[in-house]
Amino acid sequence: MANKLVIVESPAKAKTIKKFLGKNYEVVASNGHVRDLPKSQIGIDIEHDFEPKYITIRGKGELLAALRKEVKKADQVYLATDPDREGEAISWHLCKALKLDETDDKPYQRITFNEITKNAVKNSIRHAREIDMDLVNAQQARRMLDRIVGYKISPLLWSKIKRGLSAGRVQSVALRLICDREDEINNFIPKEYWSLDVLLKAEGLKQPFPVSLVRKHGKKIQIHNEEELNEIKRELDGAAYRIREIRTSHTTKKAPLPFTTSTLQQDASGKLNFSTQKTMRLAQQLYEGVEIKGRGSVGLITYLRTDSVRISDEASAAAKEYIRSGYGEAYLAKNKAAPESGKKIQDAHEAIRPTDVTLNPVIVKDQLPRDLFRLYQLIWNRFVASQMDSAVYETRTIEMEAADYQFRASASNLKFDGFLSVYQPDEEKKTKDAVLHKITEDMKLEFVDYEGKQHFTQPPAHYTEALLVRTLEELGIGRPSTFAPTITTIISRRYVTKENKNLYVTELGEAVNEMMKQAFPQIVDVTFTANMEGLLDMVEEGSVNWKDVLRNFYPDFELALKEAEKQLEQVTIADEVTDVICEECGRNMVIKYGPHGKFLACPGFPECRNTKPHYDKTGIPCPMCGGEVVIKKTKKGRKYYGCQNNPECEFRSWQKPTTEKCPRCGAYLVEKGHKLVCSSEQCGFVTAAGKKKAVK
Repeated sequence: MANKLVIVESPAKAKTIKKFLGKNYEVVASNGHVRDLPKSQIGIDIEHDFEPKYITIRGKGELLAALRKEVKKADQVYLATDPDREGEAISWHLCKALKLDETDDKPYQRITFNEITKNAVKNSIRHAREIDMDLVNAQQARRMLDRIVGYKISPLLWSKIKRGLSAGRVQSVALRLICDREDEINNFIPKEYWSLDVLLKAEGLKQPFPVSLVRKHGKKIQIHNEEELNEIKRELDGAAYRIREIRTSHTTKKAPLPFTTSTLQQDASGKLNFSTQKTMRLAQQLYEGVEIKGRGSVGLITYLRTDSVRISDEASAAAKEYIRSGYGEAYLAKNKAAPESGKKIQDAHEAIRPTDVTLNPVIVKDQLPRDLFRLYQLIWNRFVASQMDSAVYETRTIEMEAADYQFRASASNLKFDGFLSVYQPDEEKKTKDAVLHKITEDMKLEFVDYEGKQHFTQPPAHYTEALLVRTLEELGIGRPSTFAPTITTIISRRYVTKENKNLYVTELGEAVNEMMKQAFPQIVDVTFTANMEGLLDMVEEGSVNWKDVLRNFYPDFELALKEAEKQLEQVTIADEVTDVICEECGRNMVIKYGPHGKFLACPGFPECRNTKPHYDKTGIPCPMCGGEVVIKKTKKGRKYYGCQNNPECEFRSWQKPTTEKCPRCGAYLVEKGHKLVCSSEQCGFVTAAGKKKAVK
């Protein structure tokens, strides 16, 4: 019998696949890429049409030697790396490193499968094919673009800010998004508004119920301040309340689509508090195979890097049978339309789903580590829910009026849980008010009390990992395989810090972003980066030559690089000397950049290694103790304003305080863009800088 060799990326994947194939198959792992561009140089011959200089990755020599021995023993080689650009490139590099394409007596083929199951693996062998060079070239183009940007720009960051920094095509845009959002938040001016509920009691019912003011003379009403609120109360005093209309309606909430990489990362962040990196690491384990009692190593989910929401006919049929037997016919999705997509998605790709729907979370719970189980449960629940019918709510709405004003009260009851029996969306809110369901149109209403509430408009939300992933996807920046590595990079580089899920730019990140915006505006431009992603997709489709992408990109980039180098030559890179004296040796300490931003260091290094935190003085007296307000950083690098007398004085503010006092409440004012805002959230006073009157 012929000897056949199957090469995959990981030992775990090899172990899972091995049990599906007969004795004539040997399954081995390459442990990821075996060739790459060198780290010591750019590795691209720009002068000779961007020819890449691939070398064997350090430490992979022995592994490649072992693989060559296995290849010699085999009559047929199957390259079974992951079913995406990166996987296709790994197969191509293996082909080159093992010299499979240099001889006719060693046939080799490419096989791909979306799930590691017996049927999928055996079916892939029956449909073995050649390596898809369009996929490979799309990966090469992306890799080389990233290498050019990183290796050409990073040295400028080293010389002007701090050695060891890096720039990247996608990471620089992600950093800019976070910086821009921080600016929006810092410059946001809250606007005051009020809401008015009236507490009423219906005849024959003991419990009062609130109704919300919604209109005046049939037009939507806005209450800007307490004076307007009190005027409305005066007009309503003594007015009779009556019911105009009671409506009962039924609304449906559609089942969610199964997970893509992006939506899995978002949901795992919201529900499980997982970082994008952790989600992908755990999903990789579930895909490659985990030990299940009585079954051995089992791949529990389909491939984890996908932007498709398609489900195979077989998987859909299995899910429907499971739902029918476990929940009943009523829970099956009715006339489920195929999901639409605005972009081309390969037919071979599916959404992320369990490979065997009958392996429900209860069965595997005791055999998986806690976090691995929680992620599998989330994927299983979402997939089964996607094949179920909509949830149905009964909503009762009561319209009331008094004087010239209209009010509304509504309550919603779940009549049929549908997919909610399996999966609860984050935004799911249940509103139930038994009193409203007892009210009839002929009932008389009695006034009980007013409930006026002051509100302020809120700034945009800080980016979380989940929100950043969603934004990158919506803008067309990056792909399923790049979201997690991009976020991991900007956090590990200390450009961004993560506190309570929120992402905040550090002082170091601000410096890098500012330089990138000034010197390389195109690189950090959202539209340009999204268009580049579109070009890479066209390379994958075979409609654009991969070298053309590089040929068109490089001339403009080179001009920008030369201009940036010329401009930055005028920027001094000497350390800024301060008046702070080193207590170790008496020298004047200098400002340097560290992992979190600026710090003070002795210029006598390495003889003197004294360092201390650097506080930028603002010249503003502390509102609490009169000491000076200085710029400080949290342990993770987020900037704030604090008193130099800390810890004796606990003053702390995210916005820059001023010497101005609020004429309304006496609290100190803070800077927000070109406005001064009261530091008391309950006050709401706003004025243009340099003026004393409120800005409406």
